[in-house]
Amino acid sequence: MRQETIRLTMAQALVKYLCNQFTEIDGERVPLFAGVFGIFGHGNVTCLSEALEAVQDDLPTWRGQNEQSMALAAIGYAKAKRRRQIMVATSSIGPGAANMVTAAGAAMANRLPILILAGDTFANRIPDPVLQQVEHYGDPTITVNDAFKSVTRYWDRIVLPEQIIASLPQAVATMLNPADCGPAFLGLAQDTQEKAYDYPTAFFEPKLWTIPRPRPDRRSVESAAQVLRSAKTPLIISGGGVRYSQAETQLAEFAARRGIPVVETIAGKGAMTHDDPVHAGPIGTVGSTSANALAAEADVVLAIGTRLQDFTTGSWTAFASDAQFISVNAARFDATKHRALSVVGDAAECLADLDAALGDWSIQGRLDHAKALFAEWNDVLDSHQAPTNAPVPTYAQVVGVLNRCAAPNDTLIAAAGGTPGEVVKGWRVKERNTFDCEFGFSCMGYEISAGWGTAMAQGTPGALDGTPIVMIGDGTYMMMNSDIYSAVLTGHKMVVVVCDNGGFAVINRLQQFKGVPGFNNLLTDCRVKNREHPVHVDFAKHAEAMGAQARHCESLADLEDGMKWALGNDGVTVLSIVSDAYAWVPGDAYWDVGVPEVSEHESVRAAQKEQIDIRKKQRVGV
Repeated sequence: MRQETIRLTMAQALVKYLCNQFTEIDGERVPLFAGVFGIFGHGNVTCLSEALEAVQDDLPTWRGQNEQSMALAAIGYAKAKRRRQIMVATSSIGPGAANMVTAAGAAMANRLPILILAGDTFANRIPDPVLQQVEHYGDPTITVNDAFKSVTRYWDRIVLPEQIIASLPQAVATMLNPADCGPAFLGLAQDTQEKAYDYPTAFFEPKLWTIPRPRPDRRSVESAAQVLRSAKTPLIISGGGVRYSQAETQLAEFAARRGIPVVETIAGKGAMTHDDPVHAGPIGTVGSTSANALAAEADVVLAIGTRLQDFTTGSWTAFASDAQFISVNAARFDATKHRALSVVGDAAECLADLDAALGDWSIQGRLDHAKALFAEWNDVLDSHQAPTNAPVPTYAQVVGVLNRCAAPNDTLIAAAGGTPGEVVKGWRVKERNTFDCEFGFSCMGYEISAGWGTAMAQGTPGALDGTPIVMIGDGTYMMMNSDIYSAVLTGHKMVVVVCDNGGFAVINRLQQFKGVPGFNNLLTDCRVKNREHPVHVDFAKHAEAMGAQARHCESLADLEDGMKWALGNDGVTVLSIVSDAYAWVPGDAYWDVGVPEVSEHESVRAAQKEQIDIRKKQRVGV
């Protein structure tokens, strides 16, 4: 029997395939690909846009202002949906594609799905060199798109129309696999996009994808249970994998039943509410004194769904050198780090099997101890977030105001700069999964774009229906703010709070803490025309120029009034407030950074000696 076919261009076939992929969220069948962020240019405007235009009611296309920011918005959307739906980002060749490399890095580091479609040069090479083509004299196959190989889980270049039949299912499977999850990339040769091919109709049959939940090896679970039963001072670290496995309630019940306190990584923050009985705060370099004290005394650490980044481990100074790690992770690579007893599998499945293997075992007194430490930490937060008569408010005080004003289902979004340390420490989560701090890649510019993507997700299956609250510094705002305009155009609601501290304040703090005089970070330390009175950006007026409602706040009381006004508005509202560049909530964990061994500055030489002492505390692993 002859196979039934349909004749389509490669671009049309690609789009038709995407439209026929589905998933199920909370019992509801929904499209796997929720939409496309696109900036069209040569390489995607004549063929791919033609295909997308025809299906715009089924697969909506959203126009971004910058290729990087629209891809970051796609990542924010995926995080808000806890990796259960995927957005597409498409660009032309050359600089348009290269702009998305940074966003791909953010998705790769954070284990988040996004499908990136970039135009490419001509497969036949007849017009070479085309506009925006980079040429490698010894290898004509290399284009800008090869840059994505280091920051994607799946990479392919489509030079024949039939290649998508094999490639697209592999790309989707990669993005949905909890062990391999990350960005997938397809480079689309311009002449290949236009070519027609007789595709088998079976390729376009609707497909329902489910996210696999791999079960752990029984022997590893039994070994983990044996180690845990021997513990005197156990601790659980909850990472982002707990949230993506939707194992938040299961973990809280497991911890309560076994008497083990839970501390959270940056990506894991939000799996617990602040007042959950087992919650003991964030751990690590930007963590709480309570969590770090528990880490220091832990003899067995059950790390669930975390890649154990240096900000979690205090560059591996936060734990005793003989502490035994049990690492539960869907990815074998993460589970086997640092001499851990690895349990490879889905967090929910592993917790269920481990719970069964533990029988009636529990530890006594550990939760009470953790609660006492956490109460002390809450007192520290209260003292730093309380209003004072100081003329310039601190980040901590701003965080306190925003937190008090936010509804339980509003989502706080932050990323690089001084904001992460302050919100990870000071934001008190009221409802689960309402916290997004991108610190896996520490990507400046993520915040506003992710706010736009999160706003798109709000109210859809599997997401909350609150308001995204973006907290951002002035330095990052200057780097990437155009999605204020994007959200204004599309009618999505978010609140953006800009803390203006006169430059890159937190990196200035690190620079000076390691003995280097303030240099090129704060505006007053830069090579500018007038250091004493540098040109001031009016962030409220700037946002108004992009169509947002905006207000500059002169005080904490003014900020609180502004937040009430902003949360009551429709669309985008931007609030700005001057904040202190030197006042931060204290931390007690280390971070390993390079400090010059030779310097003319005595302060640098002293810092180098301190750094050597820090490294003596490190737990040596792999």
